[in-house]
Amino acid sequence: MATVHPFLWFNLDAEAARDFYLSVFENSRALDTITFTDHVGGTNKTVPHAIFDFELEGQRFTALNAGGVPPFNERISLYIETRDQAETDYYWNALTAGGGSEQPCGWLKDKFGVFWQVIPSEALRLMNDPDRAKADRARQAMYSMKKIILADIAAAHAGRA
Repeated sequence: MATVHPFLWFNLDAEAARDFYLSVFENSRALDTITFTDHVGGTNKTVPHAIFDFELEGQRFTALNAGGVPPFNERISLYIETRDQAETDYYWNALTAGGGSEQPCGWLKDKFGVFWQVIPSEALRLMNDPDRAKADRARQAMYSMKKIILADIAAAHAGRA
């Protein structure tokens, strides 16, 4: 049976990215590493051409050191559906640490340029309310945010914002 998993092409820092993600996610592990005899170079730096397989929360990923790549963009992002505000805060803070940046509507870019969405499942439920007025208020509240603040979305949903 075929498998599908994310493959992330990095310039020179695939191993550092893998190690960073392993430090952020509790249920994670390094898998295989394949290094090649050739090296890839960048600005005053040369590293082995290599592939790093790893697993985050049961999902396999592959990171490639290959140099000369265009930057990641929002057209593909990694999505974290969180249980509550504390978990949202944890992932948001961990993934923006060390040079990441906040983006609108629960999106962020980590220090390696990979885009993530960190969204509480409760926010999704409120924005999918069959009462479209409540759902629209919740969604409009989310549009004004960077990191999702669940209490503010709930207040908007209830008409208290």
